[in-house]
Amino acid sequence: MTTNTSLSTTPGADAQAVSLAVARTLKQARKAQKITLDELSRRAGVSKGMVVEIEKCTANPSIGILCKIAAALGLSVADIVNVTEAPSAHIIDSQDIPTLWTGELGGTARLLAGTSGPDMIELWRWEMHPGESFASQGHPQGTLELFHVEKGTLKCVVGETELVIPAGSSAVAKTDVPHSYSNAGRSKLVFTMSVTEMHQ
Repeated sequence: MTTNTSLSTTPGADAQAVSLAVARTLKQARKAQKITLDELSRRAGVSKGMVVEIEKCTANPSIGILCKIAAALGLSVADIVNVTEAPSAHIIDSQDIPTLWTGELGGTARLLAGTSGPDMIELWRWEMHPGESFASQGHPQGTLELFHVEKGTLKCVVGETELVIPAGSSAVAKTDVPHSYSNAGRSKLVFTMSVTEMHQ
């Protein structure tokens, strides 16, 4: 993975605004559930220092860390970055769509929309330049991802399975195991992805 996963700004929600939303939501959810910093750290498998820094709005957490903290609180990533606000039918303006990953060459992953957790659905749009990649340790059991490649070729490795998905094609993957996405081609890769996480 190209592990530059800091919250980004181009285009969409300002990184500082997203960081503030994450800090506020995390602190509110933790206090509402009467969970200490130590307990949240233990549940999420994230260092207490990182949790403290996120709450103080001094950290730039990766997508992976946000996923772990959200799951530990029974929330979705969309809950934490504040793109799931009521009412039940609403528009998320372009400037409010957060960019949650930026690659070394300028690629981006934007969380276009998401439902409230813990049973949640997220819609992402990824752009990757040649040579960029992203890796995940795996999501909770039963998580499914759907992909549709708009431009370029997506190489998706899920566990022991490697998929090479050309433009115009789609794929389905169970991503509760380590997995990665990469642009192994010579042109820009653009794909949309949905993530569905249903707890048993």
